[in-house]
Amino acid sequence: MVDWTRLEAIALDLDGTLVDSVPDLAAATQATLEELGLASCNEADVRLWVGNGARTLMHRAMSRALGQTVPESRLDAAMPVFMRHYGLHLQRHSRLYDGVYDTLAQLSAAGYRLALVTNKPYEFAVALLRGFGLEGFFSLVFGGDSLERMKPDPLPLQHVLHEWRLEKSQLLMVGDSNNDIFAAKAAGIASIGLTYGYNYGEDIRLCGPDAVCDQFNDILTRILFDSGAMEQLDV
Repeated sequence: MVDWTRLEAIALDLDGTLVDSVPDLAAATQATLEELGLASCNEADVRLWVGNGARTLMHRAMSRALGQTVPESRLDAAMPVFMRHYGLHLQRHSRLYDGVYDTLAQLSAAGYRLALVTNKPYEFAVALLRGFGLEGFFSLVFGGDSLERMKPDPLPLQHVLHEWRLEKSQLLMVGDSNNDIFAAKAAGIASIGLTYGYNYGEDIRLCGPDAVCDQFNDILTRILFDSGAMEQLDV
């Protein structure tokens, strides 16, 4: 059982948790495949491919288009093309999920420190936070290229623990995919799984999070009410 009263900080995923970014990723993937002369994909495909970083997304897209595993050298050459197209499409069609801004504001007001731990490249993660007015809520941001390893490896969460000198019981991971839940388990911290994001078509409950929420603002009830902090806020 999680002792919610112990929590002092929350690490949050970005894509599929705070922002529905697949429409932009799909547009960039389609433009990249077209420029490379490969068969395209649709948005539904991309929703099943995201979550392990930009390189894995393109590996999956190109391998499907080629009908075989894409050679690493060909993938290396394709990545700058994808990064260029994603930069051009960034935040054109992405949207915040309902309740995200207000929920982050209330968590901040309650005194929780917030960290962003995403597999998206750092420059794009920061750009999205800035574009949606969320940048001020996060005092730590780790992208997929910030450290030697990304989720589901626990390294980014271990860095959050180290930077803020937290005990494992004081940090919570909130995310929509098994990468988030497995990283939390490996780091020895609690996790909340969200049911609405991108988890390769699988039920997030199968990963074994400590709690499950259907909407982002549901985490307020879990974190603030169960910790007693909700009594101090007008929520």
